[in-house]
Amino acid sequence: MKYPDARLLVLSKAPDPGLVKTRLIPVIGAAGAAELYEDLLCSSLETAVNSDLCPVHLWCSPTMEHPFFQQCRQRYDVELHEQSQGDLGRRMSHALEFSSRYSQPLVLIGADCPALSVEDLDEAFTLLGQGTEVVLGPAEDGGYYLIGMRGLYPFVFDDVPWSTSTVLELTKNRLNNRRVQWQCLAPHRDLDTPDDYRAWLESSGKMRAKQA
Repeated sequence: MKYPDARLLVLSKAPDPGLVKTRLIPVIGAAGAAELYEDLLCSSLETAVNSDLCPVHLWCSPTMEHPFFQQCRQRYDVELHEQSQGDLGRRMSHALEFSSRYSQPLVLIGADCPALSVEDLDEAFTLLGQGTEVVLGPAEDGGYYLIGMRGLYPFVFDDVPWSTSTVLELTKNRLNNRRVQWQCLAPHRDLDTPDDYRAWLESSGKMRAKQA
């Protein structure tokens, strides 16, 4: 492995209908949204594991005992951890704080960015290894698809209006105010909304396949 002391954290939910990708349910139904989320998560895990950059930890909600997560553990040889309660910021902060006791640096991703590549992950770890304190992967909706840290900066996650267009800018401002050095990766589009879904179908050729 290229960064054996680092860890890649994947924040995930069990792909149960009605509980994931809820903004897509009016377009593809609850079962379709769950299936899509499962595909995205498996794709993210394949990218993470096949990169062979560092050990991968899967942070699970609501419980790591869910059969899907047990299948992931067997299939991808990932270490399972259970997410804390609370909003997204609290859950991310807890995963990073817990992992920092044993490993540095850390990169955390979700399962919402189908364009995430091995090159993105490698660049994040490279920047952190070169001294950058925080790395952000900007999402086109104003959030971020990746955050990497060499230390702990819990103020980044407090009282954030998650799933809004102001998340990335707010994060940058907080880092600047504390004089924390940060850098950004290339921007990518998350897959959260019906517009995101249609754009993904178009870009991946799935729209043409459906119409054929």
